[in-house]
Amino acid sequence: MKAEHIEQYKKAVAAVGAKKIKNIYLVACGGSKAFMNPSQYIFDLETDVPAAVYSSNEFVHRCPKGLGEGSVVITCSHSGNTPETVRATSLAREKGALTIAFSNLVDSPLWKAAEYPIHYDWTGCDFADSRYGMIYAVTFGILNVLAPCEKYEKAIATLDVLQACIDRAKELHSVRANKFGKDHKRDSLIYTMASGSNYGSAYSFAICLLMEMSWVNSNSIHSGEYFHGPFECTDYDVPFLLLKGIDQCRPLDERAENFCKKYSDRVTVIDAAEFDLHEVPEELKCYFAAVVTDYVLRDYAEALADHRGHPLTVRRYMWRMEY
Repeated sequence: MKAEHIEQYKKAVAAVGAKKIKNIYLVACGGSKAFMNPSQYIFDLETDVPAAVYSSNEFVHRCPKGLGEGSVVITCSHSGNTPETVRATSLAREKGALTIAFSNLVDSPLWKAAEYPIHYDWTGCDFADSRYGMIYAVTFGILNVLAPCEKYEKAIATLDVLQACIDRAKELHSVRANKFGKDHKRDSLIYTMASGSNYGSAYSFAICLLMEMSWVNSNSIHSGEYFHGPFECTDYDVPFLLLKGIDQCRPLDERAENFCKKYSDRVTVIDAAEFDLHEVPEELKCYFAAVVTDYVLRDYAEALADHRGHPLTVRRYMWRMEY
């Protein structure tokens, strides 16, 4: 990890350690919101301090009663210019919360709104300096100041070796991703499904990579909720992309997979159990596998875009008009 990133995240974590923390809010929009789900999952399992993910504008209008002194509010906007997220950060700071913001753009409005801004790298960077790498550093750093533990120190050390795991997983799925793109290039609808630490990836793949970037209709279905309504849409020609985790919620994914495959001939499964994660400590694999899955998913989206002849950069409305 770069020295500047280490300094930034350590400052934020030290500030958290100096306060009595009562709750944690993770606030953003779209893909930036989705990438916070694994951190909430980790907080839920590792500490009794409640953590919740909010969409930025709802956070502003809802203004949780628990927000204030003792709150940690973590926000993110890639550009640093998302108005709703800037407002959410400013509101949190006004209420006395400790604010940590992630952005790829230094000195952006979000950067200036937060008490502890943190920069991350984007394309072509090592995992440790990426958006996921930085929020995992903060997540496990916070856990380590709340209850110092060798496990959390191991997690932070893992950030520097995870890129090899990602590269192997992407290679494992290179042919499969291309087949997915070829098989689904004419589909106007693709459902995604996951649970646990993977649900954020299923959500962002549906609303960002399919709906926003590919103009393909989609919905992210929680594996546990599949049997409470959505499974009625299952049929032999309906496509599903299912993410199977290796965390505590894997049984939910397995149950959904068994039913879905029984009635649909078009089920694609990305199973984290196939990943080679030998550099990751055993007790941490369930947390880091979700990140690897997210990187693999990007290749599936790019393969689909290539076969459809529809670049992921094309937009009809976003950034092209007032909304």
